[in-house]
Amino acid sequence: MKKLKFFWGTLKETFTEWNNSSATKDSASLAYYAIFSIPGLLIIIIWIAGNFFGQEAIQGQISSQINSMMGEDAAKSIEDIIAGALVDKHNIFMKTVGVFALVFGATTVFFQLQKALNDIWDVESAPKKAVIKFLLDRANSLGMILVIGFLLMITMILSSAISLLNNYITSRLGLETYVLMEVVNFSVGFVLVVLVFAFMFKVLPDAEISWKAVWSGALLTAILFTIGKFLLSLYFSELKPTSAFGTAGTIVLIMIWINYSCMLIFFGAEFTKIYSQQKGYKIVPSRHAKWSAKKLYEDSLVNKEAVPENNS
Repeated sequence: MKKLKFFWGTLKETFTEWNNSSATKDSASLAYYAIFSIPGLLIIIIWIAGNFFGQEAIQGQISSQINSMMGEDAAKSIEDIIAGALVDKHNIFMKTVGVFALVFGATTVFFQLQKALNDIWDVESAPKKAVIKFLLDRANSLGMILVIGFLLMITMILSSAISLLNNYITSRLGLETYVLMEVVNFSVGFVLVVLVFAFMFKVLPDAEISWKAVWSGALLTAILFTIGKFLLSLYFSELKPTSAFGTAGTIVLIMIWINYSCMLIFFGAEFTKIYSQQKGYKIVPSRHAKWSAKKLYEDSLVNKEAVPENNS
């Protein structure tokens, strides 16, 4: 009962902080950046995972995932975007420029996400060694893409194995065993989502955050994301909110989805922050960061109120 009360109190405070923050504006901005980052992001993932399973197989898996979330039209549009952004592998100069452009574009969305998370944690980049910090931020963003690609491979392996064993399991071992395998598939997929959010909350912000708080925030975010994924898929398939936008409907749909996902990420980050504060976990800026001016000003006000006036 005490843990439930603590969780509920933390959740209410999180909602208040999240509602008063710039989460809505930041989510809309990230949805805009993501439209330009999607080609590079997906192509890099296809290159990485394609070395193990073939590019066509990975493209099919990505298309299947998008189809399950946003529908067939969105999946087809994403396929066209990927095809239009493929780098010319025969021209060395264009290949070099193309790869650089893809990496820069793909990491931009995570770069902007890092800035938004820094605002939540009240930290900002230190002015010294700005070039090194910029390169480190881009490297962290690229690391996020590599992690997503690796986890996509694991998801694909498991899904492919269950698909291949579908008939055998049903005919030889019974329907109950097949249902159990599907439950295992869903559970592993959920754990991978938790890992993505945990890695995001731990690596992207310029703050040293306790793993205990990170896991709690990642778990809550994954639960909300899974529920929201189902509800949004139902909403898109039944009500078709983008039908009024014509050919631009797919872009609008993608932006709606990304906007929603970012708002959940910010909510999870706020929960991680409040959880850390409630538990008394130490939070400090990373090596190349410092407390924001807003944080320092608020701390100075608190310290000023804490010091009693000298009436002598």
